[in-house]
Amino acid sequence: MAMLKLGVLGSGAGSNMQSIVDAIAKGELDAEIKIVLSDVADAKILDRGRRHSIESMHLDCSPWKTKLEGGAEDECIEILKSRGVDTVVLAGFMRIVKPKLLAAFPNRVINIHPALLPAFPGVHGWTQALDYGCKVAGVTVHFVDAGTDSGPIIVQKAVPVLEDDTPESLHARIQVQEHIAYPEALRIIASGDYTIEGRRVRIGGR
Repeated sequence: MAMLKLGVLGSGAGSNMQSIVDAIAKGELDAEIKIVLSDVADAKILDRGRRHSIESMHLDCSPWKTKLEGGAEDECIEILKSRGVDTVVLAGFMRIVKPKLLAAFPNRVINIHPALLPAFPGVHGWTQALDYGCKVAGVTVHFVDAGTDSGPIIVQKAVPVLEDDTPESLHARIQVQEHIAYPEALRIIASGDYTIEGRRVRIGGR
């Protein structure tokens, strides 16, 4: 077991990063956040990182609108490596990561998705679940691969869909479980007590 050295990539408010910060502060997760990067210059996740005395930087990803590629990808990798990062955490990062970043951190790029994958990949998974008439929604933490929300699953949490749910109310309850699931998944990774076998993440028994 070794302390995780995390690099966090985010585009929004950073509530999932906050759950990781809190778990570290409580002694529930053996990790340190070395750097926070955001593709949005005024993203609240940067303010949140600075409030916790974590180095927090804007990463200019232009000219691309929806992906991390080219010079920005190279710069991202260089920044993460120079800070000693060993695990990359996507916390509401609204860009598609590309093979070069995945190759730089093999099986160490982690994402959280507000649905029970493989159902409802892509954006607004909770709204997709509600529109489909699902009785159960949820959250998935997974390793990132070259597909969209398709990597091996580490942790899932189910969230019942209530009869009077709106997209907002369902999303709020999913976020509660997100803030439990992400630190849990990182604890598994920190323990080293898992193996990836094809699509399966087998936990324990090592």
